[in-house]
This record gives sequence, structure tokens and C-alpha cells, in this order.
Amino acid sequence: MENEKPKLKVTIIPPTRQPLKKVGIYCRVSTTHESQDESLDIQIKTLKQYVAYNPKWELCEVYTDKDSGGNVFRPGFQKMIFDCYENRINIVLVKTISRFARNTVDLLETVSRLKGLGVEIIFHHENLRTSEADNDILISALSAIAQAESESMGEAIKWGLKRGFLSGNSKLYSRKCFGYKHNEVGELIIDEGQAEVVRAIFDLYLSGLSVVLIIRELEKRNMKSPQGKDTWSKHAIQRILTNEKYIGHVILGKTYTGDFPNNKQQKNDGGQDQFLMKNAHEPIIEEEKFERVQAEMKRRSNIEIVFGKAKRKGTHYSSKRKDQN
Repeated sequence: MENEKPKLKVTIIPPTRQPLKKVGIYCRVSTTHESQDESLDIQIKTLKQYVAYNPKWELCEVYTDKDSGGNVFRPGFQKMIFDCYENRINIVLVKTISRFARNTVDLLETVSRLKGLGVEIIFHHENLRTSEADNDILISALSAIAQAESESMGEAIKWGLKRGFLSGNSKLYSRKCFGYKHNEVGELIIDEGQAEVVRAIFDLYLSGLSVVLIIRELEKRNMKSPQGKDTWSKHAIQRILTNEKYIGHVILGKTYTGDFPNNKQQKNDGGQDQFLMKNAHEPIIEEEKFERVQAEMKRRSNIEIVFGKAKRKGTHYSSKRKDQN
């Protein structure tokens, strides 16, 4: 028929095969204690299964850290970020927000950086995806909660340590140092070989020798350092001369952990409590001799306090061997 329309031919264009999304798994545990290994293994196993169930995903690499979340440099985390910049990862999969970032600011900054690279972060426990813009506020809120939990945990740990210090039951009271060893029940007892070296150091100092000359004398006598080396450091000598453990006492709280997120160990210059346990173990040095050494160290010090400020003295201590001509 003249008016009959020609039959239209339709060609099917099959979908192009989309490349698999490359997934990087990030896992972290809070400490390097052996008991945490299982927790890390569980995190990895759970997230690997989650990747395996998605036919559009391909596992690229697993990044792990065994450290505090407050640590500025986490090797696994930094390598993951680097691989994102190198376009090796499309998706970062992490168990929970608290395993990922140190605090709210760090979380949002990392999310923003990776979003700019086209990398999606998925928080498995919270079921959140950074590719969904509406989640930004929720992520911020949950991160604040995770930060509050970290702060609370930090305070709980501090209180637990303090309670152990007050009760006298803390194992830190029997922490070993040069000159001592543990008996079968973990108590400090004198290691006579090392104690001989400790006594020599105190005697040499009171005889007038400087720290440098003490080091030379110890090397001459073939007295090994705490690390078993022939050479001693000045710091090792000074630490021995000022350690109250050698008169049987123990002071805890010489250092303290700063407030979250600055969890670094800091020297306690008197702003925090310290805890003294007297006669905790058998002394190596008589208390009278120890006090004489402290007074002599103060006398020899090149630093003096003037109107509350530390200043160097105009002269400094020097010693010569009595047998030198």
C-alpha cells in the first residue's frame, strides 16, 4: 500500500561494562597491646565480607594502624590518603567514625579533601556515605559524639591510674630500673651486678668528678651501660643520680597525659599531683648520700633562678682528677 509506513529498525546498544569500584579498607585499634589484635582482625574480616557482597566493588588494599586515635601521624592512614591522591581508591570503607578521625575538625577536613578527589567514605556502623550531601550535618554530629566518647574514655583511664596510685596497688610502683630486677612475684629486688655500678656512680660524683669524667671512669672499669653498651650517655648518668628508687622510694606522676586531643606525655613541673611511696623496696644507696648528691648537683648547676626566671651563671663547674698533675 502506498501509505504504509516503512518498518522501523531498532538496534539494541548493550551497556558498556563499568569498571569495578576500587575499595580501600581502613581499620584501627587504640593500642599496640596483643589483646587488641583480635579486634583488628574482626574489623578487617567484617569489612572484607561487606566488600565481597557487592559485585560492583573490588578490594584494593587494607590499611591498618595500631595506635592512639589522638596520634597525629598514623602510617596506615597517611598511606591511604596518599593512594587516594594517586587515584588508586574510589571508596574508603571504615567500621565507624571513631576509628577514622581524631576529632570533629579532622574528620570534616578529611571528608572535604577526599570529596574533592571524588573519593567516597562509607562508615559501616553508622550506615553513612559522604557522597550523600544530606549526611554532612549528621556526620558532624556523630563525630562530636565520638570525640566526647574519646574524651570521656581518656578521663576514665586517668582516674583509673590515679586510683591505683592512691591505693598503692599500681604495678608502676614496681617498674624495673637499672640496679633492680623482679623476683618470682614481680617485686623489686637488688641486682647486685648492676647495683655495684650504681654505687660507683654516686661515689665518683661525690669524689668531685664531673659526669663526663664519670663516663670515662666507667668505661675504664668496663662497667656496661643499662643497654649493655660500653659507652654511657650523660643523660643515663644524670637519671641514675636523681632517681629516688635507689633509696627505696618511688614517685609516680612525674609525667602526665595532656587533655584530649593533645594526648602527649608532658613533664609534671608541679601542676599535677604526684604520688610518693616510701620504703617500697630495698635501697641501694643510703638516703644521706643521695641527699648529698642532690645538693652537690644543685651547687654545680649552671642554671640559677633569679626573680622566678632561669638564668645561666657566669661560671660553670669543672673537675680534674686528683691524680692529675
